[in-house]
Amino acid sequence: MRHKIVGERIFLHRYEIDFTEKLFEAAMESRGGEFTRWMPWCHENYSIEDSRSFVKLVVDEWEKEMRFGFAIFDTISGEFLGGIGLNQYNDTHKFINLGYWIRTSRQNRGFASEATRLLARAGFEDLPINRIEILAAIENTASHRVAEKAGATREGVLRKRLLIGGRVHDAVMFSFAREDFNL
Repeated sequence: MRHKIVGERIFLHRYEIDFTEKLFEAAMESRGGEFTRWMPWCHENYSIEDSRSFVKLVVDEWEKEMRFGFAIFDTISGEFLGGIGLNQYNDTHKFINLGYWIRTSRQNRGFASEATRLLARAGFEDLPINRIEILAAIENTASHRVAEKAGATREGVLRKRLLIGGRVHDAVMFSFAREDFNL
């Protein structure tokens, strides 16, 4: 998987240890409320060590081709906007999961949708997959909008599919297929 993906307003860069402080700053800004509801990793006691551990894990799992995690940056300002990644690869059926988040001060500007579209295309170009799945809790309508704006197909509701913050949720399944990118 390539290490950098460039779009019109954003670029995705493979997580590096140097991004620890930027991740921590975005998490501190975003924790609480609706953000933490869907991103329970960003809890009230979140620390710089949590950021360091996460980045190290993503870097290590990249080397093992288990997860491809990217930081999202604004192309003009260079600001760290959030994260996106491919994970949970299924080698038998050739599909992978895609997840994303944007820091609260930069939400509702289309960055997550642009990042999703960029990473989905790159995933199909670089990996031996036929399908990319996005799962979002049925109540997480902001995540649904991201997937829809990115061009993913809404397939349906999966009962009791996600465990988030210790609570089981029904989830909406969205997907991309290789054909969606004329590849």
